[in-house]
Amino acid sequence: MSSAIHDRIAPQIDRTLIRSFDLFKTMSGTDLENMVSAAQIVRTRRNLPVFRQGDTARRFFFLLDGRLKVVQVTPGGQQIVVRFVHPGDVFGVAAALQRSDYPGTAIAAVDSTAFAWRSALWDDMTQHYPALAMTALHTVGRHVQEAHARIRELSTEDVERRVAHAVVRLAGQAGRRMENGILIDFPINLQDIAGMTGTTHFTVSRLLSAWETAGLVSHSRQRLFLLNLDELQALADGQRLPVS
Repeated sequence: MSSAIHDRIAPQIDRTLIRSFDLFKTMSGTDLENMVSAAQIVRTRRNLPVFRQGDTARRFFFLLDGRLKVVQVTPGGQQIVVRFVHPGDVFGVAAALQRSDYPGTAIAAVDSTAFAWRSALWDDMTQHYPALAMTALHTVGRHVQEAHARIRELSTEDVERRVAHAVVRLAGQAGRRMENGILIDFPINLQDIAGMTGTTHFTVSRLLSAWETAGLVSHSRQRLFLLNLDELQALADGQRLPVS
């Protein structure tokens, strides 16, 4: 069962904020108000789930603010980080995958806010609002490409290159450029990175410590700062000698 808070009716969220997302930019005022009025607002506190793996997929979502991580538990009990959800992403679209349940658990990495619509509305809404179908297609396509890349990396690359690829991807998806580098703009821990790259907490800790000594990153508890993205990309691409 979800621990998220569901407001019965979407409150008066700033329409300028809503219009900033590609999904809503070109909608008529009437269509925008109809979509918002059909939505619930779901607020989820950090470390709590929006929904859990195996739950009946009664709703699909659009992330307005925050970050989520989607995890799956294997039959052997191992938890794998499948992907992260960023503002502007549609998620929980089990109906689009012809599923009746959620294939993973979506956990708030920080306090997060999303629109939610009943899954029973999916077919009608994607027909009436083509931008919704395109946003969902773009999101799913990006996830498929990332999954293929991760499978290739697991099959062909050593662990240091896999971890380098993971942090470079995070920089592209959630990096905030600062004076001295790029901050991954949400809390991420060693186990999250291990779950993304098929390795262990200990190995990720060892790699990040070696990279920190080499001046590539700075990391503390649940914070990762990339000091030299070009060198990390070269390491991921196999164009730089391993650091560890």
